Amino acid sequence: MTTWAVVVAAGSGTRFGARKQYEQLGDRRVLDWAVDGARSVADGVVVVVPPAVATQPEPGADVVVAGGATRSASVRAGLAAVPAQADVVVVHDAARPLAPLTLFESVVAAVAAGADGAVPGVPLTDTVKRVDGNVVIATIDRSALVAAQTPQAFAASALRAAHSSGTDHTDDAALIEAAGGRVVIVPGDPVNTKLTTPHDLVLARAVVAGLAGHVS
Repeated sequence: MTTWAVVVAAGSGTRFGARKQYEQLGDRRVLDWAVDGARSVADGVVVVVPPAVATQPEPGADVVVAGGATRSASVRAGLAAVPAQADVVVVHDAARPLAPLTLFESVVAAVAAGADGAVPGVPLTDTVKRVDGNVVIATIDRSALVAAQTPQAFAASALRAAHSSGTDHTDDAALIEAAGGRVVIVPGDPVNTKLTTPHDLVLARAVVAGLAGHVS
């Protein structure tokens, strides 16, 4: 079984205030952590970057391509660079640098076992409200809800078919679901948070510093 990974690192970092994928995290950039994780299960890695830097090499990448105007467009750009013979494609956001290697292994194993897609999910701990403006409309039963993470793994043929429509969505699993594919959940990791604000990077640096101290 041939596995390739697409690491999506083309965001402008509007909410963060900078391109967070290039921020320093321990002894590496945020992007380097994500690429290293993807490399642990992949025969090849495509890194999708902002168009302005697409001609520059990236450590650990077999191919570097320019991203698009949306996340889905960026994934499609990366997917186009994945060899046709790939059986499984792992899609990972560079903004999740702390995904453990076991998470990559779990999603790939679930697809190898027959799922069209596999997504890490963590149970919601906060009470969830549906609102209209600032008015609460309903309290949602969270027992059947999970927060989805990346890396997500897919049967390559299913992912290519789902993206052929050119539709945009917040993650690739939603495209597979819309096409009638079978997506399964594997246990996610609470440490595998997405870097959205500078505070998230502060927390990630604390985690990395703690890991380094534990090792030493």
